[in-house]
Amino acid sequence: MKKPFLVAMLLAAFSVSAAAQNSVTIYGLADAGIDIQRGGAAGGVTKLSSGIQNGSRLGFRGTEDLGGGNAALFVLEMGISIDNGGANQNGLAFGRQSFVGLRTTAGTITAGRQYTAVNNSLCDIDPFGCGLAGTAGNLFSVGGTPTNLGNGSRTNNAIKYATPAMGAFSGELTYAPGEVAGDQRAGRTVGGSLSYAADPFTLRFAHNAVVNPAGTSTAKVTFIGGKYNAGFATFALGYAVNKNAFSANTNIANPDSRDYILGVSVPAGPGLLMASYIRKRDRTAAANNASQAALGYSYPLSKRTNLYTSYARISNTARNTVAASFYTVGNAIDGGTGNSAFNVGLRHTF
Repeated sequence: MKKPFLVAMLLAAFSVSAAAQNSVTIYGLADAGIDIQRGGAAGGVTKLSSGIQNGSRLGFRGTEDLGGGNAALFVLEMGISIDNGGANQNGLAFGRQSFVGLRTTAGTITAGRQYTAVNNSLCDIDPFGCGLAGTAGNLFSVGGTPTNLGNGSRTNNAIKYATPAMGAFSGELTYAPGEVAGDQRAGRTVGGSLSYAADPFTLRFAHNAVVNPAGTSTAKVTFIGGKYNAGFATFALGYAVNKNAFSANTNIANPDSRDYILGVSVPAGPGLLMASYIRKRDRTAAANNASQAALGYSYPLSKRTNLYTSYARISNTARNTVAASFYTVGNAIDGGTGNSAFNVGLRHTF
């Protein structure tokens, strides 16, 4: 079935459903801008890119009241390339998220393709929200491996339990079977997080472990971070331990590394000024270290539309520069090609 026809059918079905239940929402985000990348092996490149600040998308979400404080829910969300009309996430129909679940007074259980706890925690702490040229994902790992069909930020076949709010605390647990015949461990994902949010503090702890399809090794990422809202500025600090994991944007292996982020966001006029410094320390003999400095600004035109601009530069300081992997400056969708990037664009939500 052709994707445009599939989307048309879904729109029609959900429109009827929404009228009947008043519980289905069609939502989305359109983001496009100019991305100027420099320092790549093949030379510089200038792009009209989609999803620089946040990935462009079209989504459907809904709930049905089951009574007694219980509800059924679902989310179907596809990634869209505004620049060419194509699909992101390797062409998956609903590659951003696709899950169904139940919300009860004891918590929420969902099943399907969902974000890792490490990704959610890191993006909450990162002043750039894991977008723009300054995204922490240029150097940080976000919880998985490329073999998990999501570049680490999402988990397929995930069964997730999220606790109800317990004062300022909340948490979640995720389990995903590997679906490898004859080996219950191979391909399996286990993760979770614990959060504390009470103004002016936000604290996040998250862990994710993914066994490779052969069942021979496990990629582990553990992240801890926090934010402090001082009124005139919000300060962020984060730290991650990586074992056999991969960086989010470039899929560079991290057998044993540490990631650090120091960031700040400052209200400036009607908009928000963002800055961060990230350091990756490779503890292996290769010493494939890197650091990133970034600056950005978001200017609201309305509640749903904003202009943005950002610049970031990565210094790759591996001991063996010939054999070293090369970390690149990307954004929310594009992994980037060089060690620096400047972008400016427009984001609209609906």
